[in-house]
Amino acid sequence: MRSKIRVLIVDDSASVRTTLSDIISADPELEVMATAADPYVAVERIRQEVPDVIFLDIELPRMDGITFLKKIMAQRPIPVVICSSLAQDGSDAFMQALEAGAVDVVAKPRVDTAQFLQESRMRICDAAKAAAHAKMGGIAKASPALRVPAPDVKVEAKLTADAVIPPISEARRQTLIARLPATDPIVAIGASTGGTEALREVLEALPAGCPPILIVQHMPEKFTTAFARRLDMSCAVEVKEAQDGDLVQRGKVLIAPGNLHMLLVRNGPRYTVRIEEGPHVSRHRPSVDVLFRSTAQAAGRNAMGILLTGMGDDGARGLLEMRQMGSPTIAQDEASCVVFGMPKEAIQRGAAGKILPLSKVAAEILAHGAATGASK
Repeated sequence: MRSKIRVLIVDDSASVRTTLSDIISADPELEVMATAADPYVAVERIRQEVPDVIFLDIELPRMDGITFLKKIMAQRPIPVVICSSLAQDGSDAFMQALEAGAVDVVAKPRVDTAQFLQESRMRICDAAKAAAHAKMGGIAKASPALRVPAPDVKVEAKLTADAVIPPISEARRQTLIARLPATDPIVAIGASTGGTEALREVLEALPAGCPPILIVQHMPEKFTTAFARRLDMSCAVEVKEAQDGDLVQRGKVLIAPGNLHMLLVRNGPRYTVRIEEGPHVSRHRPSVDVLFRSTAQAAGRNAMGILLTGMGDDGARGLLEMRQMGSPTIAQDEASCVVFGMPKEAIQRGAAGKILPLSKVAAEILAHGAATGASK
């Protein structure tokens, strides 16, 4: 029997602690080890028993969440998921938490409607499980029963990209491969747990004139705005949260808004993005599979697909569809992943043309831009 993932909840709101406890305890793979109203109480809980995962608010009494996070990472690294309502006003604090070592971020649970509560349950429980498998400083910090390099994805009922964008027939695929004209290069990237820092490393290594890049990073709504703004300040490329109808242009990075799908659309030689609602695909909205399928159909071999660190299998099917359309495809290697889940699934499906460490991804993007541009 595999032991349950033990979670410590640190939040000054009693109602939030109760709601989170109810959500986590209802999952058979998780258990609430303890709760704490502030970091000082949390320290006492940790001294008694070390949790597998900590859910941490940023705004806390007596010591703010970021200071506490830094102390954890300096003294005894434990996977931390930021659970906060901060987004715009607290965007700096939110990004500082990710840069300080938090592996994921979730919004505080919404209980105003049954649908929002169910979506909160799914996201919170998935984040806890992914964090439990995260490598901290290259070493898995999960409990002994969970120390596996790449946890298998459970087979469970979930929607595919068919729910948002129809698949194409084999005949149509062969026609597109044969007749799709050469256009400007496109790069589509998908990431989840550990992806915020992985994306920062890749984008900061790119020059201002790099090929246009579309990104799906699993993140709540409004937090993607802060994420894009912070990247824009540190990168030579322009980074923004995508809006419906945005042009896909060289030197620009578009990040899918949280809680909305992003699709690539081709109009002659030009590309735009479409932002739309829809059901969760592969348990996510935005979904990497949706972006990758739309990119495969719109751009074919003109596009490159890249799947980075993350738990689950979102993006694995879509990356295979891109490869089948002639796109060069990359999966991040296990050694450089925080969680080797999504890339592992892509590799097992034969979707990855190359398996590369994160440090080599930027160079591949530039090489793709040069090769595709030369072939026009």
